[in-house]
Amino acid sequence: MKEKDQITRILATDCGSTTTKAILIEKRDNEYRLIVRGEAPTTVESPYEDVTKGVLNAIKEVEELAEIKILEGDDIIKREKNTGDGVDLYISTSSAGGGLQMMVAGVVDKMSAESAARAALGAGSIVMDVIATNDKRLDHERIKRIRTLRPDMILLSGGTDGGTITHVVQLAEIIEAADPKPRFGAGYKLPVIYAGNKNAADEVAKRLDKKTALYIVDNLRPTLERENLQPARDKIHELFMEHVMAQAPGYKKLMDMTDVPIMPTPGAVGLLIEAIGNRDNIEVLGVDIGGATTDIFSFFQKTFNRTVSANLGMSYSISNVVKEAGLKNIMRWVPFEMDEKDFRNRIRNKMIRPTTVPSTLDELQIEQAISREALRLALEQHKAMAVGLKGVQKERTISDAFDQSSSGATLVNMLTLNLVVGSGGVLSHAPRRVQSALMMIDAFLPEAVTMLTVDSIFMMPQLGVLSTVHDQAATEVFEKDCLVRLGSCIAPIGSIKEGMEAVTVKFDKEEHRVNFGDIKLIPMELGKRVKATIIPAKNLDMGIGKGKEIEAEIEGGVVGVIIDARGRRPFTLPEDEKTRVEKMNKWIKALNVYPEK
Repeated sequence: MKEKDQITRILATDCGSTTTKAILIEKRDNEYRLIVRGEAPTTVESPYEDVTKGVLNAIKEVEELAEIKILEGDDIIKREKNTGDGVDLYISTSSAGGGLQMMVAGVVDKMSAESAARAALGAGSIVMDVIATNDKRLDHERIKRIRTLRPDMILLSGGTDGGTITHVVQLAEIIEAADPKPRFGAGYKLPVIYAGNKNAADEVAKRLDKKTALYIVDNLRPTLERENLQPARDKIHELFMEHVMAQAPGYKKLMDMTDVPIMPTPGAVGLLIEAIGNRDNIEVLGVDIGGATTDIFSFFQKTFNRTVSANLGMSYSISNVVKEAGLKNIMRWVPFEMDEKDFRNRIRNKMIRPTTVPSTLDELQIEQAISREALRLALEQHKAMAVGLKGVQKERTISDAFDQSSSGATLVNMLTLNLVVGSGGVLSHAPRRVQSALMMIDAFLPEAVTMLTVDSIFMMPQLGVLSTVHDQAATEVFEKDCLVRLGSCIAPIGSIKEGMEAVTVKFDKEEHRVNFGDIKLIPMELGKRVKATIIPAKNLDMGIGKGKEIEAEIEGGVVGVIIDARGRRPFTLPEDEKTRVEKMNKWIKALNVYPEK
Protein backbone atom coordinates (compact mmCIF):
# COMPACT_ATOMS: atom_id res chain seq x y z
CA MET A 1 0.00 0.00 0.00
CA LYS A 2 1.22 3.51 -0.80
CA GLU A 3 2.30 6.04 1.80
CA LYS A 4 -0.42 8.40 3.06
CA ASP A 5 0.82 11.43 1.17
CA GLN A 6 0.80 9.44 -2.09
CA ILE A 7 -2.88 8.51 -1.75
CA THR A 8 -5.04 10.99 -3.63
CA ARG A 9 -7.82 8.80 -5.07
CA ILE A 10 -9.67 6.30 -2.86
CA LEU A 11 -12.35 3.76 -3.77
CA ALA A 12 -14.49 2.31 -0.96
CA THR A 13 -17.39 -0.15 -1.00
CA ASP A 14 -19.89 -1.39 1.57
CA CYS A 15 -21.61 -4.71 0.86
CA GLY A 16 -24.96 -4.56 2.61
CA SER A 17 -27.49 -7.35 2.88
CA THR A 18 -29.45 -5.98 -0.11
CA THR A 19 -27.38 -3.17 -1.67
CA THR A 20 -23.67 -2.67 -2.35
CA LYS A 21 -22.58 0.98 -2.20
CA ALA A 22 -19.41 2.39 -3.76
CA ILE A 23 -17.89 5.84 -3.20
CA LEU A 24 -14.99 7.62 -4.87
CA ILE A 25 -12.92 10.08 -2.83
CA GLU A 26 -10.32 12.41 -4.36
CA LYS A 27 -7.90 15.02 -3.07
CA ARG A 28 -8.79 18.28 -4.75
CA ASP A 29 -7.55 21.77 -3.84
CA ASN A 30 -5.58 20.20 -0.99
CA GLU A 31 -8.57 18.51 0.67
CA TYR A 32 -10.27 15.13 0.34
CA ARG A 33 -13.86 15.19 -0.96
CA LEU A 34 -16.52 12.73 -2.07
CA ILE A 35 -16.70 12.84 -5.87
CA VAL A 36 -19.41 10.32 -6.84
CA ARG A 37 -21.24 7.32 -5.46
CA GLY A 38 -22.78 4.27 -7.11
CA GLU A 39 -24.81 1.28 -5.98
CA ALA A 40 -25.95 -2.12 -7.18
CA PRO A 41 -27.80 -5.13 -5.75
CA THR A 42 -25.66 -7.36 -3.49
CA THR A 43 -24.94 -10.76 -5.04
CA VAL A 44 -24.27 -13.32 -2.30
CA GLU A 45 -27.31 -15.49 -3.02
CA SER A 46 -28.16 -17.66 -6.00
CA PRO A 47 -28.06 -17.44 -8.95
CA TYR A 48 -24.89 -15.29 -8.59
CA GLU A 49 -23.36 -16.46 -5.28
CA ASP A 50 -20.38 -14.16 -5.73
CA VAL A 51 -20.25 -10.89 -3.79
CA THR A 52 -17.72 -9.39 -6.21
CA LYS A 53 -20.31 -9.22 -9.02
CA GLY A 54 -22.35 -6.65 -7.05
CA VAL A 55 -19.15 -4.83 -6.08
CA LEU A 56 -18.01 -4.59 -9.71
CA ASN A 57 -21.46 -3.38 -10.80
CA ALA A 58 -21.39 -0.60 -8.19
CA ILE A 59 -17.86 0.37 -9.26
CA LYS A 60 -18.96 0.49 -12.93
CA GLU A 61 -21.57 3.09 -11.98
CA VAL A 62 -18.85 5.12 -10.25
CA GLU A 63 -16.71 4.83 -13.41
CA GLU A 64 -19.51 6.20 -15.58
CA LEU A 65 -20.34 9.08 -13.24
CA ALA A 66 -16.71 10.08 -12.60
CA GLU A 67 -15.72 9.51 -16.25
CA ILE A 68 -12.54 7.69 -15.28
CA LYS A 69 -11.48 4.09 -15.84
CA ILE A 70 -11.17 2.05 -12.62
CA LEU A 71 -11.63 -1.53 -13.85
CA GLU A 72 -9.55 -3.63 -16.21
CA GLY A 73 -11.87 -6.60 -16.71
CA ASP A 74 -12.61 -7.73 -13.13
CA ASP A 75 -9.45 -6.14 -11.69
CA ILE A 76 -9.16 -2.73 -10.04
CA ILE A 77 -6.47 -0.60 -11.69
CA LYS A 78 -3.84 0.62 -9.21
CA ARG A 79 -2.40 3.97 -10.29
CA GLU A 80 1.24 4.71 -10.97
CA LYS A 81 2.58 8.04 -9.67
CA ASN A 82 -0.92 9.33 -8.76
CA THR A 83 -1.88 10.09 -12.35
CA GLY A 84 -4.23 8.67 -14.95
CA ASP A 85 -6.90 6.01 -14.52
CA GLY A 86 -7.34 3.71 -11.53
CA VAL A 87 -7.18 4.34 -7.77
CA ASP A 88 -4.47 4.53 -5.11
CA LEU A 89 -6.39 2.69 -2.37
CA TYR A 90 -9.35 0.28 -2.31
CA ILE A 91 -11.15 -0.64 0.94
CA SER A 92 -14.42 -2.40 1.80
CA THR A 93 -16.83 -3.26 4.59
CA SER A 94 -19.55 -5.91 4.62
CA SER A 95 -22.69 -7.03 6.38
CA ALA A 96 -23.84 -9.21 3.48
CA GLY A 97 -24.87 -12.76 4.24
CA GLY A 98 -26.34 -11.64 7.55
CA GLY A 99 -23.16 -10.03 8.86
CA LEU A 100 -21.21 -11.54 11.75
CA GLN A 101 -23.48 -13.73 13.90
CA MET A 102 -22.18 -14.86 17.30
CA MET A 103 -23.22 -16.64 20.46
CA VAL A 104 -21.62 -15.71 23.75
CA ALA A 105 -21.33 -17.78 26.92
CA GLY A 106 -20.41 -16.62 30.41
CA VAL A 107 -20.63 -17.92 33.95
CA VAL A 108 -22.99 -15.25 35.37
CA ASP A 109 -25.68 -13.73 33.17
CA LYS A 110 -25.28 -10.18 34.52
CA MET A 111 -21.49 -10.26 34.74
CA SER A 112 -19.12 -12.24 32.52
CA ALA A 113 -21.87 -13.11 30.00
CA GLU A 114 -22.86 -9.45 29.72
CA SER A 115 -19.21 -8.40 29.35
CA ALA A 116 -18.85 -10.99 26.56
CA ALA A 117 -21.93 -9.59 24.84
CA ARG A 118 -20.44 -6.08 25.02
CA ALA A 119 -17.18 -7.33 23.50
CA ALA A 120 -19.01 -9.08 20.64
CA LEU A 121 -21.35 -6.16 19.94
CA GLY A 122 -18.48 -3.69 19.95
CA ALA A 123 -16.71 -5.79 17.33
CA GLY A 124 -19.69 -5.42 14.99
CA SER A 125 -21.50 -8.71 15.50
CA ILE A 126 -25.11 -9.65 16.05
CA VAL A 127 -25.41 -11.58 19.33
CA MET A 128 -27.84 -14.42 18.62
CA ASP A 129 -28.06 -15.70 22.20
CA VAL A 130 -26.33 -15.44 25.56
CA ILE A 131 -25.74 -18.67 27.50
CA ALA A 132 -24.98 -18.49 31.24
CA THR A 133 -24.86 -21.04 34.03
CA ASN A 134 -27.68 -19.17 35.79
CA ASP A 135 -29.95 -18.63 32.76
CA LYS A 136 -32.48 -21.22 34.06
CA ARG A 137 -32.05 -23.52 31.03
CA LEU A 138 -31.15 -27.20 31.27
CA ASP A 139 -27.95 -28.42 29.64
CA HIS A 140 -29.77 -30.27 26.85
CA GLU A 141 -31.68 -27.05 26.03
CA ARG A 142 -28.43 -25.11 25.75
CA ILE A 143 -26.90 -27.81 23.54
CA LYS A 144 -29.93 -27.80 21.26
CA ARG A 145 -29.83 -24.00 21.07
CA ILE A 146 -26.18 -23.97 19.92
CA ARG A 147 -26.89 -26.62 17.27
CA THR A 148 -30.01 -24.84 16.00
CA LEU A 149 -28.56 -21.32 15.71
CA ARG A 150 -25.30 -22.27 13.96
CA PRO A 151 -23.39 -19.09 14.79
CA ASP A 152 -20.29 -17.92 12.92
CA MET A 153 -18.29 -18.10 16.14
CA ILE A 154 -18.67 -18.44 19.92
CA LEU A 155 -17.10 -16.24 22.60
CA LEU A 156 -16.65 -18.07 25.92
CA SER A 157 -15.83 -16.19 29.11
CA GLY A 158 -16.20 -16.58 32.84
CA GLY A 159 -14.45 -16.24 36.15
CA THR A 160 -11.92 -13.72 37.33
CA ASP A 161 -8.24 -14.59 37.00
CA GLY A 162 -7.23 -16.91 39.85
CA GLY A 163 -10.84 -17.71 40.80
CA THR A 164 -12.78 -20.95 40.61
CA ILE A 165 -12.72 -22.78 37.26
CA THR A 166 -15.61 -25.22 37.70
CA HIS A 167 -18.40 -23.22 36.03
CA VAL A 168 -16.48 -22.06 32.97
CA VAL A 169 -15.29 -25.65 32.37
CA GLN A 170 -18.94 -26.77 32.51
CA LEU A 171 -19.76 -24.25 29.78
CA ALA A 172 -16.88 -25.62 27.69
CA GLU A 173 -18.36 -29.13 28.13
CA ILE A 174 -21.74 -27.88 26.85
CA ILE A 175 -20.08 -26.44 23.73
CA GLU A 176 -18.12 -29.71 23.31
CA ALA A 177 -21.34 -31.76 23.55
CA ALA A 178 -23.10 -29.52 21.03
CA ASP A 179 -20.26 -30.13 18.53
CA PRO A 180 -21.26 -26.89 16.74
CA LYS A 181 -21.06 -26.55 12.96
CA PRO A 182 -20.53 -23.19 11.23
CA ARG A 183 -23.00 -21.52 8.83
CA PHE A 184 -20.49 -21.37 5.98
CA GLY A 185 -17.87 -23.92 4.99
CA ALA A 186 -18.41 -27.58 5.76
CA GLY A 187 -14.71 -28.38 5.85
CA TYR A 188 -13.53 -26.27 8.77
CA LYS A 189 -14.04 -26.04 12.51
CA LEU A 190 -16.14 -23.39 14.23
CA PRO A 191 -13.98 -20.66 15.81
CA VAL A 192 -14.33 -20.42 19.61
CA ILE A 193 -12.60 -17.59 21.48
CA TYR A 194 -11.86 -18.23 25.15
CA ALA A 195 -11.53 -14.97 27.13
CA GLY A 196 -12.08 -16.18 30.69
CA ASN A 197 -10.17 -17.13 33.86
CA LYS A 198 -6.59 -17.83 32.71
CA ASN A 199 -6.33 -20.67 35.26
CA ALA A 200 -9.06 -22.57 33.37
CA ALA A 201 -7.46 -22.22 29.93
CA ASP A 202 -5.84 -25.69 29.95
CA GLU A 203 -9.07 -27.45 31.02
CA VAL A 204 -11.08 -25.54 28.38
CA ALA A 205 -8.49 -26.48 25.74
CA LYS A 206 -8.74 -30.20 26.68
CA ARG A 207 -12.47 -30.10 25.89
CA LEU A 208 -12.59 -27.83 22.85
CA ASP A 209 -9.27 -28.13 21.00
CA LYS A 210 -10.28 -31.17 18.95
CA LYS A 211 -13.85 -30.22 18.05
CA THR A 212 -13.44 -26.46 17.48
CA ALA A 213 -10.86 -23.95 16.30
CA LEU A 214 -10.00 -22.64 19.78
CA TYR A 215 -8.25 -19.32 20.38
CA ILE A 216 -7.25 -18.14 23.86
CA VAL A 217 -6.98 -14.41 24.62
CA ASP A 218 -6.73 -12.31 27.78
CA ASN A 219 -9.64 -12.52 30.24
CA LEU A 220 -12.25 -9.89 29.40
CA ARG A 221 -13.21 -9.70 33.10
CA PRO A 222 -9.85 -10.15 34.91
CA THR A 223 -11.32 -8.77 38.15
CA LEU A 224 -14.90 -8.11 39.27
CA GLU A 225 -14.36 -4.39 38.81
CA ARG A 226 -12.57 -4.26 35.47
CA GLU A 227 -13.38 -5.07 31.87
CA ASN A 228 -10.71 -5.68 29.27
CA LEU A 229 -12.66 -6.08 26.03
CA GLN A 230 -10.10 -5.10 23.39
CA PRO A 231 -8.16 -8.41 23.05
CA ALA A 232 -11.43 -10.31 22.48
CA ARG A 233 -12.67 -7.69 19.99
CA ASP A 234 -9.40 -7.78 18.04
CA LYS A 235 -9.55 -11.58 17.82
CA ILE A 236 -13.20 -11.44 16.65
CA HIS A 237 -12.19 -9.11 13.79
CA GLU A 238 -9.28 -11.33 12.84
CA LEU A 239 -11.34 -14.53 12.85
CA PHE A 240 -14.20 -12.87 11.01
CA MET A 241 -11.80 -12.37 8.10
CA GLU A 242 -9.97 -15.70 8.33
CA HIS A 243 -12.94 -18.00 8.84
CA VAL A 244 -16.32 -16.37 8.23
CA MET A 245 -15.70 -14.06 5.28
CA ALA A 246 -13.33 -16.51 3.61
CA GLN A 247 -16.18 -19.04 3.42
CA ALA A 248 -18.87 -16.64 2.13
CA PRO A 249 -19.55 -16.64 -1.63
CA GLY A 250 -16.91 -14.66 -3.49
CA TYR A 251 -15.30 -13.10 -0.42
CA LYS A 252 -11.95 -14.75 -1.07
CA LYS A 253 -11.78 -12.79 -4.31
CA LEU A 254 -12.90 -9.58 -2.60
CA MET A 255 -10.29 -9.99 0.12
CA ASP A 256 -7.61 -10.27 -2.56
CA MET A 257 -8.89 -7.07 -4.19
CA THR A 258 -8.80 -4.86 -1.04
CA ASP A 259 -5.69 -3.13 0.31
CA VAL A 260 -6.74 -3.52 3.96
CA PRO A 261 -8.80 -6.26 5.67
CA ILE A 262 -12.58 -6.16 5.17
CA MET A 263 -14.42 -5.10 8.29
CA PRO A 264 -18.01 -5.82 9.48
CA THR A 265 -20.14 -2.76 8.63
CA PRO A 266 -21.29 -2.04 12.22
CA GLY A 267 -17.74 -2.42 13.54
CA ALA A 268 -16.56 0.17 11.02
CA VAL A 269 -19.31 2.63 11.99
CA GLY A 270 -18.37 2.14 15.64
CA LEU A 271 -14.73 2.95 14.83
CA LEU A 272 -15.82 6.25 13.33
CA ILE A 273 -18.05 7.20 16.28
CA GLU A 274 -15.22 6.38 18.69
CA ALA A 275 -12.73 8.34 16.57
CA ILE A 276 -14.99 11.44 16.57
CA GLY A 277 -15.35 11.27 20.36
CA ASN A 278 -11.61 10.92 20.91
CA ARG A 279 -10.62 13.53 18.32
CA ASP A 280 -12.98 16.27 19.52
CA ASN A 281 -13.03 15.19 23.19
CA ILE A 282 -16.85 15.04 23.15
CA GLU A 283 -19.59 12.55 24.06
CA VAL A 284 -21.36 11.07 21.04
CA LEU A 285 -24.48 9.00 20.39
CA GLY A 286 -24.86 7.37 16.97
CA VAL A 287 -27.80 5.41 15.59
CA ASP A 288 -28.35 3.35 12.45
CA ILE A 289 -32.01 2.40 12.05
CA GLY A 290 -32.54 -0.19 9.34
CA GLY A 291 -35.27 -2.45 8.06
CA ALA A 292 -34.58 -5.31 10.44
CA THR A 293 -32.32 -3.90 13.19
CA THR A 294 -31.38 -0.70 14.99
CA ASP A 295 -27.76 -0.22 16.06
CA ILE A 296 -26.87 2.29 18.77
CA PHE A 297 -23.26 3.46 19.23
CA SER A 298 -22.13 5.60 22.15
CA PHE A 299 -18.94 7.20 23.41
CA PHE A 300 -19.32 8.40 27.00
CA GLN A 301 -16.60 8.87 29.62
CA LYS A 302 -14.02 7.76 27.05
CA THR A 303 -15.78 4.37 26.77
CA PHE A 304 -17.22 3.04 23.50
CA ASN A 305 -20.30 0.80 23.48
CA ARG A 306 -22.49 -0.64 20.76
CA THR A 307 -25.75 -2.56 20.90
CA VAL A 308 -27.85 -4.04 18.15
CA SER A 309 -31.59 -4.36 18.66
CA ALA A 310 -32.18 -7.21 16.25
CA ASN A 311 -35.96 -7.00 16.50
CA LEU A 312 -36.43 -3.25 16.07
CA GLY A 313 -36.54 -2.15 12.44
CA MET A 314 -38.72 -0.21 10.03
CA SER A 315 -39.68 -2.92 7.52
CA TYR A 316 -39.02 -6.60 8.30
CA SER A 317 -39.21 -6.02 12.07
CA ILE A 318 -41.95 -3.40 12.14
CA SER A 319 -44.46 -5.73 13.82
CA ASN A 320 -41.94 -6.35 16.63
CA VAL A 321 -41.66 -2.60 17.23
CA VAL A 322 -45.44 -2.42 17.61
CA LYS A 323 -45.44 -5.45 19.91
CA GLU A 324 -42.61 -4.19 22.16
CA ALA A 325 -43.68 -0.55 22.33
CA GLY A 326 -47.41 -1.21 22.52
CA LEU A 327 -49.98 0.31 20.19
CA LYS A 328 -50.77 3.16 22.58
CA ASN A 329 -47.15 4.33 22.72
CA ILE A 330 -46.87 4.43 18.93
CA MET A 331 -50.24 6.06 18.31
CA ARG A 332 -49.38 8.88 20.74
CA TRP A 333 -46.96 10.19 18.07
CA VAL A 334 -49.53 10.23 15.25
CA PRO A 335 -50.66 13.87 14.79
CA PHE A 336 -54.26 13.05 13.90
CA GLU A 337 -57.06 10.96 15.35
CA MET A 338 -57.28 7.52 13.85
CA ASP A 339 -59.05 4.24 14.44
CA GLU A 340 -56.97 1.50 16.11
CA LYS A 341 -58.21 -1.07 13.59
CA ASP A 342 -57.12 1.14 10.68
CA PHE A 343 -53.68 1.53 12.29
CA ARG A 344 -53.26 -2.25 12.69
CA ASN A 345 -54.21 -2.80 9.04
CA ARG A 346 -51.58 -0.30 7.90
CA ILE A 347 -48.94 -2.17 9.92
CA ARG A 348 -50.04 -5.48 8.37
CA ASN A 349 -49.67 -3.97 4.89
CA LYS A 350 -46.11 -2.91 5.72
CA MET A 351 -45.34 -6.45 6.96
CA ILE A 352 -46.62 -7.93 3.69
CA ARG A 353 -44.69 -5.38 1.57
CA PRO A 354 -41.69 -4.46 3.75
CA THR A 355 -39.77 -2.56 1.06
CA THR A 356 -42.54 -0.07 0.22
CA VAL A 357 -42.08 3.61 1.05
CA PRO A 358 -44.83 6.00 2.24
CA SER A 359 -46.84 7.47 -0.65
CA THR A 360 -49.12 9.82 1.33
CA LEU A 361 -48.54 12.32 4.14
CA ASP A 362 -50.58 10.15 6.55
CA GLU A 363 -48.41 7.12 5.77
CA LEU A 364 -45.24 9.18 6.29
CA GLN A 365 -46.47 10.46 9.66
CA ILE A 366 -47.36 6.93 10.80
CA GLU A 367 -43.94 5.58 9.72
CA GLN A 368 -42.17 8.41 11.56
CA ALA A 369 -44.33 7.74 14.64
CA ILE A 370 -43.18 4.09 14.63
CA SER A 371 -39.56 5.16 14.15
CA ARG A 372 -39.70 7.24 17.35
CA GLU A 373 -40.59 4.16 19.37
CA ALA A 374 -38.01 1.96 17.60
CA LEU A 375 -35.34 4.55 18.43
CA ARG A 376 -36.58 5.01 22.00
CA LEU A 377 -36.62 1.26 22.73
CA ALA A 378 -33.20 0.73 21.11
CA LEU A 379 -31.75 3.46 23.32
CA GLU A 380 -33.31 1.89 26.44
CA GLN A 381 -31.69 -1.44 25.54
CA HIS A 382 -28.39 0.33 24.90
CA LYS A 383 -28.48 2.11 28.27
CA ALA A 384 -28.90 -1.23 30.02
CA MET A 385 -25.74 -2.60 28.34
CA ALA A 386 -23.56 0.53 28.45
CA VAL A 387 -22.79 0.50 32.17
CA GLY A 388 -19.81 1.78 34.10
CA LEU A 389 -17.43 -1.00 35.09
CA LYS A 390 -13.96 -0.22 33.83
CA GLY A 391 -11.62 0.87 36.60
CA VAL A 392 -14.42 1.22 39.16
CA GLN A 393 -13.35 0.59 42.73
CA LYS A 394 -16.03 0.45 45.41
CA GLU A 395 -17.28 -1.58 48.34
CA ARG A 396 -19.60 -4.38 47.27
CA THR A 397 -21.56 -7.05 49.07
CA ILE A 398 -21.78 -10.65 47.86
CA SER A 399 -25.30 -10.03 46.54
CA ASP A 400 -24.02 -6.96 44.65
CA ALA A 401 -21.49 -9.14 42.87
CA PHE A 402 -24.27 -10.90 40.98
CA ASP A 403 -26.08 -7.69 40.00
CA GLN A 404 -24.56 -5.87 37.04
CA SER A 405 -26.58 -2.72 37.73
CA SER A 406 -24.92 -2.28 41.13
CA SER A 407 -21.48 -2.19 39.55
CA GLY A 408 -22.28 0.97 37.65
CA ALA A 409 -25.12 3.08 36.40
CA THR A 410 -25.49 3.54 32.65
CA LEU A 411 -22.75 5.59 31.04
CA VAL A 412 -25.29 7.17 28.67
CA ASN A 413 -26.00 10.66 30.00
CA MET A 414 -28.26 12.86 27.87
CA LEU A 415 -27.17 15.93 29.86
CA THR A 416 -23.48 15.61 28.94
CA LEU A 417 -24.17 14.39 25.38
CA ASN A 418 -22.61 16.76 22.80
CA LEU A 419 -23.45 15.20 19.44
CA VAL A 420 -26.13 12.91 17.96
CA VAL A 421 -25.43 11.24 14.59
CA GLY A 422 -28.47 9.70 12.94
CA SER A 423 -28.42 7.34 9.95
CA GLY A 424 -30.64 4.79 8.24
CA GLY A 425 -33.38 5.32 5.69
CA VAL A 426 -36.05 6.88 7.90
CA LEU A 427 -33.56 9.51 9.19
CA SER A 428 -31.16 10.00 6.26
CA HIS A 429 -33.88 10.06 3.61
CA ALA A 430 -36.70 11.92 5.42
CA PRO A 431 -38.35 14.34 2.94
CA ARG A 432 -37.43 17.28 5.19
CA ARG A 433 -34.38 17.47 7.47
CA VAL A 434 -36.48 18.98 10.26
CA GLN A 435 -38.43 15.69 10.37
CA SER A 436 -35.18 13.84 11.17
CA ALA A 437 -34.36 16.39 13.87
CA LEU A 438 -37.77 16.06 15.56
CA MET A 439 -37.74 12.24 15.38
CA MET A 440 -34.39 12.16 17.23
CA ILE A 441 -35.47 14.80 19.77
CA ASP A 442 -38.73 12.96 20.56
CA ALA A 443 -37.05 9.54 20.76
CA PHE A 444 -33.84 10.42 22.63
CA LEU A 445 -34.99 13.50 24.64
CA PRO A 446 -31.58 15.27 24.64
CA GLU A 447 -31.01 17.66 27.55
CA ALA A 448 -29.32 21.08 27.85
CA VAL A 449 -27.46 21.79 24.55
CA THR A 450 -26.95 19.03 21.95
CA MET A 451 -25.91 19.16 18.29
CA LEU A 452 -28.09 17.09 15.93
CA THR A 453 -26.71 15.63 12.69
CA VAL A 454 -27.54 12.95 10.10
CA ASP A 455 -25.41 10.90 7.73
CA SER A 456 -26.30 12.19 4.26
CA ILE A 457 -25.99 8.94 2.27
CA PHE A 458 -24.75 6.38 4.82
CA MET A 459 -21.06 6.36 4.04
CA MET A 460 -19.96 6.02 7.67
CA PRO A 461 -18.89 2.34 7.30
CA GLN A 462 -16.43 3.11 4.49
CA LEU A 463 -15.10 6.15 6.36
CA GLY A 464 -14.70 4.04 9.51
CA VAL A 465 -12.32 1.66 7.74
CA LEU A 466 -10.61 4.56 6.00
CA SER A 467 -9.92 6.18 9.38
CA THR A 468 -7.62 3.25 10.24
CA VAL A 469 -5.36 3.89 7.25
CA HIS A 470 -5.90 7.55 6.31
CA ASP A 471 -7.47 9.53 9.13
CA GLN A 472 -7.15 12.89 7.34
CA ALA A 473 -9.17 11.72 4.31
CA ALA A 474 -11.80 10.08 6.54
CA THR A 475 -12.15 13.19 8.72
CA GLU A 476 -12.41 15.68 5.85
CA VAL A 477 -15.00 13.67 3.91
CA PHE A 478 -16.96 12.95 7.11
CA GLU A 479 -17.13 16.63 8.04
CA LYS A 480 -17.76 18.07 4.56
CA ASP A 481 -19.73 15.42 2.66
CA CYS A 482 -21.09 12.84 5.07
CA LEU A 483 -22.38 14.73 8.09
CA VAL A 484 -25.37 17.02 7.61
CA ARG A 485 -25.45 19.42 10.57
CA LEU A 486 -29.10 20.04 11.46
CA GLY A 487 -28.51 22.47 14.35
CA SER A 488 -28.42 22.68 18.14
CA CYS A 489 -31.27 21.56 20.40
CA ILE A 490 -31.73 23.50 23.67
CA ALA A 491 -33.84 21.66 26.26
CA PRO A 492 -34.19 22.59 29.96
CA ILE A 493 -34.76 19.78 32.49
CA GLY A 494 -37.82 19.66 34.72
CA SER A 495 -41.49 20.53 34.62
CA ILE A 496 -43.52 23.65 35.46
CA LYS A 497 -47.07 24.83 34.79
CA GLU A 498 -48.13 24.85 31.14
CA GLY A 499 -47.85 28.29 29.53
CA MET A 500 -45.41 29.77 32.08
CA GLU A 501 -42.19 31.28 30.74
CA ALA A 502 -39.69 28.41 30.66
CA VAL A 503 -36.45 29.58 29.08
CA THR A 504 -34.82 32.67 27.59
CA VAL A 505 -32.00 32.40 25.04
CA LYS A 506 -29.88 35.50 24.30
CA PHE A 507 -27.22 35.94 21.59
CA ASP A 508 -26.20 38.58 19.01
CA LYS A 509 -28.56 41.15 20.55
CA GLU A 510 -31.44 38.70 19.95
CA GLU A 511 -33.66 37.44 22.75
CA HIS A 512 -35.94 34.42 22.42
CA ARG A 513 -38.44 33.51 25.15
CA VAL A 514 -40.29 30.18 25.07
CA ASN A 515 -43.16 29.11 27.33
CA PHE A 516 -43.36 25.69 28.94
CA GLY A 517 -45.06 23.19 26.64
CA ASP A 518 -43.89 24.95 23.47
CA ILE A 519 -41.14 24.36 20.93
CA LYS A 520 -39.53 27.08 18.80
CA LEU A 521 -37.28 27.18 15.74
CA ILE A 522 -34.69 29.96 15.42
CA PRO A 523 -33.23 30.19 11.90
CA MET A 524 -29.42 30.10 12.04
CA GLU A 525 -27.36 29.32 8.98
CA LEU A 526 -25.09 26.35 8.59
CA GLY A 527 -21.62 26.91 10.03
CA LYS A 528 -22.58 29.80 12.32
CA ARG A 529 -21.60 29.35 15.98
CA VAL A 530 -22.48 31.85 18.69
CA LYS A 531 -22.02 32.17 22.43
CA ALA A 532 -25.48 32.21 24.00
CA THR A 533 -26.76 32.97 27.48
CA ILE A 534 -29.49 30.49 28.42
CA ILE A 535 -31.69 31.40 31.39
CA PRO A 536 -34.12 28.71 32.63
CA ALA A 537 -37.14 29.40 34.86
CA LYS A 538 -36.46 29.04 38.58
CA ASN A 539 -37.74 25.43 38.70
CA LEU A 540 -36.03 24.33 35.48
CA ASP A 541 -32.39 23.28 35.09
CA MET A 542 -29.81 23.59 32.31
CA GLY A 543 -27.48 21.18 34.10
CA ILE A 544 -25.92 23.27 36.87
CA GLY A 545 -28.91 23.79 39.15
CA LYS A 546 -32.50 25.06 39.03
CA GLY A 547 -32.88 28.59 37.71
CA LYS A 548 -29.15 29.01 37.04
CA GLU A 549 -28.18 30.55 33.72
CA ILE A 550 -25.43 29.04 31.58
CA GLU A 551 -23.14 30.27 28.83
CA ALA A 552 -23.01 27.80 25.94
CA GLU A 553 -21.97 27.65 22.30
CA ILE A 554 -24.89 26.95 20.01
CA GLU A 555 -24.58 26.10 16.34
CA GLY A 556 -26.78 26.63 13.32
CA GLY A 557 -27.49 24.11 10.60
CA VAL A 558 -29.79 23.22 7.72
CA VAL A 559 -32.71 23.23 10.19
CA GLY A 560 -31.57 25.90 12.69
CA VAL A 561 -31.62 26.07 16.49
CA ILE A 562 -34.54 24.30 18.20
CA ILE A 563 -35.61 25.39 21.69
CA ASP A 564 -37.57 22.53 23.23
CA ALA A 565 -39.46 23.65 26.37
CA ARG A 566 -41.80 20.63 26.47
CA GLY A 567 -40.18 19.24 29.62
CA ARG A 568 -37.67 16.56 30.59
CA ARG A 569 -37.76 14.06 33.45
CA PRO A 570 -40.62 13.73 32.76
CA PHE A 571 -41.59 14.44 29.17
CA THR A 572 -45.30 13.74 28.81
CA LEU A 573 -47.95 13.93 26.12
CA PRO A 574 -51.59 14.77 26.99
CA GLU A 575 -53.80 11.76 27.76
CA ASP A 576 -56.84 13.34 26.14
CA GLU A 577 -56.84 12.47 22.44
CA LYS A 578 -58.13 15.83 21.16
CA THR A 579 -55.69 17.81 23.33
CA ARG A 580 -52.78 15.58 22.26
CA VAL A 581 -53.52 16.06 18.55
CA GLU A 582 -53.83 19.84 19.02
CA LYS A 583 -50.49 19.92 20.87
CA MET A 584 -48.70 17.85 18.25
CA ASN A 585 -49.98 19.97 15.40
CA LYS A 586 -48.93 23.12 17.27
CA TRP A 587 -45.36 21.75 17.50
CA ILE A 588 -45.41 20.60 13.86
CA LYS A 589 -46.50 24.09 12.75
CA ALA A 590 -43.88 25.80 14.95
CA LEU A 591 -41.09 23.84 13.24
CA ASN A 592 -42.75 23.61 9.80
CA VAL A 593 -42.27 19.84 9.92
CA TYR A 594 -44.78 18.87 7.25
CA PRO A 595 -46.10 20.89 4.31
CA GLU A 596 -49.49 22.49 4.86
CA LYS A 597 -52.28 20.32 3.47
